[in-house]
Amino acid sequence: MAAVTEAAVLDALRAVKDPDLHKDIVALGFVKNLRIDAGGRVGFTIELTTPACPVKDLMRDQARAAVSALGGVSVVDIEMTAQVRAVTRPEAGRAPVEGVKNVIAVGAGKGGVGKTTVAVNLAVALAQRGSRVALLDGDMYGPNVPIMLGLKTQLETDGKKILPAERYGIQAVSLGFMTPDDAPVIWRGPMLHGAITQFFRDVRWNNVDYLVVDLPPGTGDVVLSLSQTVPVAGAVLVTTPQLVSLADTRRAVLMYRKLNIPTIGLIENMSHFECPSCGHESDIFGKGGGEELAEQMSVPFIGRVPLYEPIRRGGDSGIPIVVGDPESPASRALMSAAERVAAQVSIATYGRRTIQLTQV
Repeated sequence: MAAVTEAAVLDALRAVKDPDLHKDIVALGFVKNLRIDAGGRVGFTIELTTPACPVKDLMRDQARAAVSALGGVSVVDIEMTAQVRAVTRPEAGRAPVEGVKNVIAVGAGKGGVGKTTVAVNLAVALAQRGSRVALLDGDMYGPNVPIMLGLKTQLETDGKKILPAERYGIQAVSLGFMTPDDAPVIWRGPMLHGAITQFFRDVRWNNVDYLVVDLPPGTGDVVLSLSQTVPVAGAVLVTTPQLVSLADTRRAVLMYRKLNIPTIGLIENMSHFECPSCGHESDIFGKGGGEELAEQMSVPFIGRVPLYEPIRRGGDSGIPIVVGDPESPASRALMSAAERVAAQVSIATYGRRTIQLTQV
């Protein structure tokens, strides 16, 4: 029987393609540490672009089947790992955030659509999938992230920088940690800009793959400050199916485009209500509006989250739904949305790399 060769293994693995990046795992450089031992035992590592890859198991199984089909192979050992890469864009005057690979903004065209709830659950879901995640509460007028994480603390420093609080595997910073719960924030634009800049530059962020930034609704000063301060991998916009929300979301998409921040996804929150007694679905705020808007604006649609009372209870009690009720349809929808957000960041990463290679 002919001996197995490294070239034959790599050639077999070219049949395994990343469904988001549309290239095979060999061309993408995902195959690492290939070894062939005596007796036909083959081992290698597949290093993906994110621990939150939704097709990780499928790609592993496809790789095992492809290599097992080679003559002379007796055993196939595969280790699945991930290395999140930073989205890089030439953006003058916007230095990367120290300790952070990718900044993901979560915004909304109007208030009342559950933006902070979505931001918190996306951050926790990404952490549950194995990513290193941080959450910056940029909603200065309504800093509710501490409530939704169940955190009551004062931020400390190491003598040079602010140390973020930690809960559910994420690092968190909020103005809510620095002000009394009932204290109003009455600031003009320059003060807001100074605060958001300090949160990015003066916090000891520790090896963060994804820094999720919960932005205030609308198109105000904080969003402008974000665009002027740091490079942003992309924005996730939260809407409901309601016409009024959709109209404001359209404006928000156009605003982010003017600020050179790509919209990497649109989430339709409060998509429908399912009666817990009879199971009947009611489209309280309309139906299908978010997906239709995403198609019209040529942005990815990354999921529907139902109107579900435990989401509200979890936010009030400081136990996000993806922690408190992980098997619920709402949690599964949020987890799927988190995976798709991570996939969109990976697409942006490799899309930029492809452009650079083409220009060389």
